[in-house]
Amino acid sequence: MNKNIIRPYGDTMNDGKMQLSFSLPVPADAFGKEAARVLLIQMGFDEAEITGMRDLREGFTHFIAYAVTSCGVDKSKIKVKVVETEVMDMESTDAFIEQHLGRKLTVVGACIESDAHTVGIDAIMNMKGYNHRYGLERYHGFNAINMGAQVSSEDLLARARAENADAILVSQVVTQKNIHIKNLTRLIELAEAEGLRHKMLFICGGPRLSHELAIELGYDAGFGTGSYATDVASFIAITLAKISV
Repeated sequence: MNKNIIRPYGDTMNDGKMQLSFSLPVPADAFGKEAARVLLIQMGFDEAEITGMRDLREGFTHFIAYAVTSCGVDKSKIKVKVVETEVMDMESTDAFIEQHLGRKLTVVGACIESDAHTVGIDAIMNMKGYNHRYGLERYHGFNAINMGAQVSSEDLLARARAENADAILVSQVVTQKNIHIKNLTRLIELAEAEGLRHKMLFICGGPRLSHELAIELGYDAGFGTGSYATDVASFIAITLAKISV
């Protein structure tokens, strides 16, 4: 057996057992339960079993199921783009900035357009930070400007220009109908039209964003779930130091 092939794990290694969660426009009864099970079988799963269902009202039901897949993935062939800069703690980042750049770095951040969820941008920007990691406002090496939520792309770029920002940090939490892709794409297009794209770093973050997607959208870096201010601060400092050489 190829040791590079990995499959889902349930009771024993590579048994292919998976837990699935999904909703269907069916009632929460025997008919709906069977519809959910048949759907899984048609998708290629084996031993499909519906273990839970919850009535969502208006003819919709949420299901929890267990099933087995024979599919596997060759981990030796997986390629993914990630931020590869070293991650330093706050004190080390401040010392790095002082030594290699000799000035404060200005970062302007916001949740753009209709997105009103500030939990992500606040975790990176606000002084208290998140999970024992202080935000950029706490760093001596950063001038952190948090514009908050529902900020238009035009206003964000105008503020970044006025502050002569080194980096723009954009958070997108709402992803319904891929609205985050549209918002992030529009921001980059405006930045290019205004001649700002290559005058500062553009960084985006959110639960459905990755470094690879960010690069595809024209950003310098992307930070998804599990990222902290230390990740973002280190990337900004190290990247700007390389550019200034």
